[in-house]
Amino acid sequence: MERTAIYAGTFDPVTFGHLDLIERASRLFPRLEVALARNLEKTPLLDLDVRLELLQGTTAHLENVSVSSFSGLLVEYAQSCGARVLVRGLRAVSDFEYEFQMALTNRKLFPGLETIFLMPAEAYTYLSSRMVREIAILGGDVSCFVPREVAAALRKRLGSPR
Repeated sequence: MERTAIYAGTFDPVTFGHLDLIERASRLFPRLEVALARNLEKTPLLDLDVRLELLQGTTAHLENVSVSSFSGLLVEYAQSCGARVLVRGLRAVSDFEYEFQMALTNRKLFPGLETIFLMPAEAYTYLSSRMVREIAILGGDVSCFVPREVAAALRKRLGSPR
């Protein structure tokens, strides 16, 4: 059976930090599913279809990566995909407590599911979608944080000329 890993998130928007983790995880696993979560607790800036299209476009060069969306429990989605590994990113110590709790909870819900943590490249350790959204909403240039097509989608959504 082919080893499948899942890297899940809301990707609102997808950043260079996300793409760094996707590319590195794609080298570690024969198949990587990038799973766009429909999180009912969050109000995304970009529509689900736009985020899905942006993820597909920015990962198209990676042959073993597929992009999909899901709702509900990630562990249930992982089971439906035949995945046994969740890939999570850790940027700083502040991420650790939440990610540790999630990993243990997921393991309790699905004992056959392992979580591995990858640190982004040093250049992206400070980068978050939340910061990118805030900069974009305030009219700043986000082109050094996200691919060109993502910056364009943010400008279009916000009606910004930049």
